[in-house]
Amino acid sequence: MAPSSAQAPGPAAGPPAHPGAPLQGPGPGAARPVELPAAHDTLVCVALPALAVSPRHGQLTGTGLDGVFLGGRRLLARCVLRIAGREPVPLHSRTTAADRADFLGVLRTPGDTGPDPGLVVERTREADGTERITLRSSATRPLRLPVELALGTDLADLGAVAAGRPGPELAASVHGTGLRWTAGDGSAVAVAADPPPRESLAAAGLLRWEAVLAAGGSFVLTLRIRSERAGRAPGASTDSRPGSGRTHGPGPGLGPGSGPGSGGGRPGGHVLADAVAEGDDPRLGPLLRSSLADLRALLQRDPAHPADVHLAAGVPWRFGPVTAEALWAARMALPLGTRLAVTTLRALARTQLRGPGPESGLIPGPLRDAGPHLPPRCTGIEATLAFPVVLAEAHRWGLPEPDLAELLPVAERCLDWLRRALDGGGFVPDPWPAGPARAETQAHAHRAALLGADLLDAGGWPGGDAWRERAGALRARFRDRFWLDDPAGGRPALAHTADGRPLPQLGGWAAHLLDTGLAGAGRPAPGLLDKAQTERLARLLAAPGLDSGWGLRGLGEKEPGYNPFGHRSGTVRPHETAVAVAGLAAAGYEREAAALLRGMVDAADAFGHRLPEMFAGERRTPGAVPAPHPAACRPAAVAAAAGVQLLTALVGVRPDAPGRTVALHPLRSAPLGEVRLSGLRVAGEPFAARVGRLGLGMVEEAAPGLQLGV
Repeated sequence: MAPSSAQAPGPAAGPPAHPGAPLQGPGPGAARPVELPAAHDTLVCVALPALAVSPRHGQLTGTGLDGVFLGGRRLLARCVLRIAGREPVPLHSRTTAADRADFLGVLRTPGDTGPDPGLVVERTREADGTERITLRSSATRPLRLPVELALGTDLADLGAVAAGRPGPELAASVHGTGLRWTAGDGSAVAVAADPPPRESLAAAGLLRWEAVLAAGGSFVLTLRIRSERAGRAPGASTDSRPGSGRTHGPGPGLGPGSGPGSGGGRPGGHVLADAVAEGDDPRLGPLLRSSLADLRALLQRDPAHPADVHLAAGVPWRFGPVTAEALWAARMALPLGTRLAVTTLRALARTQLRGPGPESGLIPGPLRDAGPHLPPRCTGIEATLAFPVVLAEAHRWGLPEPDLAELLPVAERCLDWLRRALDGGGFVPDPWPAGPARAETQAHAHRAALLGADLLDAGGWPGGDAWRERAGALRARFRDRFWLDDPAGGRPALAHTADGRPLPQLGGWAAHLLDTGLAGAGRPAPGLLDKAQTERLARLLAAPGLDSGWGLRGLGEKEPGYNPFGHRSGTVRPHETAVAVAGLAAAGYEREAAALLRGMVDAADAFGHRLPEMFAGERRTPGAVPAPHPAACRPAAVAAAAGVQLLTALVGVRPDAPGRTVALHPLRSAPLGEVRLSGLRVAGEPFAARVGRLGLGMVEEAAPGLQLGV
């Protein structure tokens, strides 16, 4: 369930296989380290396929990731404002929506004699590059000020920008009320200005105005960008962060026009309900609003199937074809409706391998970094095992029967692949067929078997009882082989290597062992661990070695290879903590769940309610804030969806739409006081629930005929 990096162009010797791989030091023939442009202190506006990445001062300088991008190509690299020959003094900047950022600056005007600035400069930049610049004068006399914008672009691919090789800036030509640039492949971009500039200097990339402001008056300037795209080459991808882009299984390539930026308009936001969070803690509302806005901003569609949308994994690095992350995020967003899950499942179904052979039924996916103790894992296996789970849980939330009937054969093929994939020891290797047996993968397989059995029953297909027997056998094997005894009470093994050696390193991955999934009557499915093992794991997740105070570390603080900035070796990944909160709450470990929940809400507040893909796992100290990871996606699909899962776990909504029931199992300790969630969707209808300060839940709005379960 891990967001991670993907292939980007690197130095001549090539990038490392994955972010955790060692980099060679300087020397003859040695590869230079891949240095990503820092993204943590930028303002990222997203409305895929468009995004704008701005430094906090608001001036696009063409360095690092600065610029306006469409479908992974930089349309505008430079946009530097000068007034009377000087740049405004930056004072404040913020994102006011997922697709918009505001910048505030000031200037002292000619003739000002004191220290007070007489001119306010406001800039609003949108994801598609539209920019509104407003000059407001507080002078008591009219002002006549020269204004100029220095514009430029390289029309470089995001991968080249990320690798520090964007190419030279292109020559401009005067075009209409602005400038135009054309690349060697025929792609072009034009910037138009309103009002038209008094002077356009193509050689210097300058547009000039003379702004006339009455006493106390204002001057408004608007820029718009228009792109003329040449076709992308087959197989092109907008995954741009260094890492492994290898695909496990001969999956189909991404054809021309099938990636973001290839047209088709913005996907509709109707796939996600307008949910609202209210309560004693004022941070819950902004957290849900930001999570919902980020999820909508990350929606993208394949023009070949315009009715279907899915989530990009994250920006600025990963907005290519549908991934396992998109499916996990759709699962966590099920309280907002089942439509996103359906369309994501359809997109993945189109990639499923068919026909004879051992890979039949597998959904291909790239290999991703798995930390310092294991080789890269296969996200295709993750997606294959997640497919029946997400379909089964979507059915519990109210998936329409025609959608279930359409997708059930795909889920059944996933289960067939799982049956063939079990090795001689009864576990699923990852990568298949010769990789290690990872604990996290066995948890995914166990959940797929149990919920897949429910799916087969729901569709009237045979085989459900056989899959429950396989799940029971996997539970027994796992408890015997994967639990490592020690004087402290034991711990789960990270994995068993191909030669059978257990790896004892503990990390946030262990939260997946508590994620049993949603079964009939809104109850959790049987757990992979027994009662004593579950209790011990709950204590381990709550201990300082794993809980940083802001959330779970990917690798325990005392484990070999721990790095607080390591993607799978110590950072906090919000979605993993959300999985832990939900799993602990369902298993009855409310104190541990509440502690992780409070830490994550505190972290979200520190990040302006927009949770990043990951952040540093350094131990929390009084007065401190979590340290950002410079290469984290923000927004990221699974991090945004984690905000939804945290709140629904707090309220404990457990639906069974086919059984016409819904149950509430809130955290009885009410760790954040009274909470009300409204605008959710259960059985296709609006749903609202409240949890009081005494931890008692109440359904306030629900579909007709939906009964309160236990």
